Amino acid sequence: MSRSFRSHRTEAVILRRSEYGEADRILTLLTPHMGKIRALAKGVRKPASRKAGHLELYTRADLLLADGREMRLITQAVSLDAYRPLREDLYRASCAGYAVELLDKFTLDEEENRALFDLLTDTLTRLGESPDPGLVLRYYELRLLDLMGYRPELLRCVRRGETIQAEDQFFSAADGGAVCADCGPQTPGALPISLAALKLLRHLQRSEYAEIASLSVRLAVHAEAEAVLLRYLTYLLERQLKSVEFLRLVRREDG
Repeated sequence: MSRSFRSHRTEAVILRRSEYGEADRILTLLTPHMGKIRALAKGVRKPASRKAGHLELYTRADLLLADGREMRLITQAVSLDAYRPLREDLYRASCAGYAVELLDKFTLDEEENRALFDLLTDTLTRLGESPDPGLVLRYYELRLLDLMGYRPELLRCVRRGETIQAEDQFFSAADGGAVCADCGPQTPGALPISLAALKLLRHLQRSEYAEIASLSVRLAVHAEAEAVLLRYLTYLLERQLKSVEFLRLVRREDG
């Protein structure tokens, strides 16, 4: 008896890819309604493949998927947005790689999250347009933490529960947020954080992107906010992402 195959049409962003067989690739995709899935692109590495140009990393594409015996098969692919500015600038491309790896590590397969899909596609667009891609990443990190249920507490001391005063404070990754000046020195692993950096994180956390798109941030304050969020993300994931060191290297080379 022949087997009946179902087809699904979906948008998707290509997160990862790996070689399979002589001419195929296995792609990890983020979709709006099926979550993160894997699919096989048969023959895509052949020079004559019509799908190859539509299945590049970080491309948003319209795909027709068929249920295969072991995994879904990509039978049609049309690029919707190649995010070309990311492919023309190594630093912006590195930022995109970090954003994608961060999402990939936080998400499980086949868990629908339309808001997460929209956040990623919006972020890839913003990374190509913004004069400050680093600020785009800080906004993205905080939104991703919200969606994953790890929103850091930035208004109250996570040790005492009291409102944080307008002064330099601390941040505890293990406790998930800001620690007051009194508790900070007694909190293992707590990082000092200046009032300016804390205000920046609060602003990014509570604001829509349009409100921060043209924000000008002093380099030292931005670096401090980045270090705090990276410590928190590394603690949650129990690892440092591979893309972090490469992003740092590109940024140094780029000046």
